[in-house]
Amino acid sequence: MSSIEAARIGFRPVTQDDYPLLRGWLESPHWQEWWGDPASELGYICDMVEGRDSTKPFLFLLDGMPAGYIQVWFIADHLKEPWLSEAPWISEVPADSVGVDIGIGSETQLSRGLGSTVVRLFVERLRAEGHTTILIDPSVKNRRAIRAYEKAGFRKWIVSRESSGQDETLIMRYAPDGTADQNGVDQ
Repeated sequence: MSSIEAARIGFRPVTQDDYPLLRGWLESPHWQEWWGDPASELGYICDMVEGRDSTKPFLFLLDGMPAGYIQVWFIADHLKEPWLSEAPWISEVPADSVGVDIGIGSETQLSRGLGSTVVRLFVERLRAEGHTTILIDPSVKNRRAIRAYEKAGFRKWIVSRESSGQDETLIMRYAPDGTADQNGVDQ
């Protein structure tokens, strides 16, 4: 069981007032290891907040204070370029799937159960909205994240090489019963 109690976690949509906070997180070393260029990433979030991208960005709160970022994106909206070239795996999953991305705000909160608790609670919200295929796509090198996602109920499903050829992405599917789809790596 997580050391972070679910009652302490909340979610709220990102607003323009959150941009300075997000910029600070994006510039921190533990974000830079897995996320892209801070200015570009913040630009993507601005597009989401301002309605130019269908991805839904949220801050997650710990005891009412911002503790990190989480977003849900819709596979169907990304079945076009440049996404198909950059992440070819998206054409291999059901079009009604949604993807989740998360970043813990402060490095001091890593490896404390916060990520797995937040992801599990966020997935519960997505399932309540009717989403049945929920994916998360860490780098195969991001073992900390993979462990957290497994604790939250995700299972290894597909391994995909990114278009750059430099990194492999592990596609994990929410499957709290411990099994992935028959086409996946867990059977």
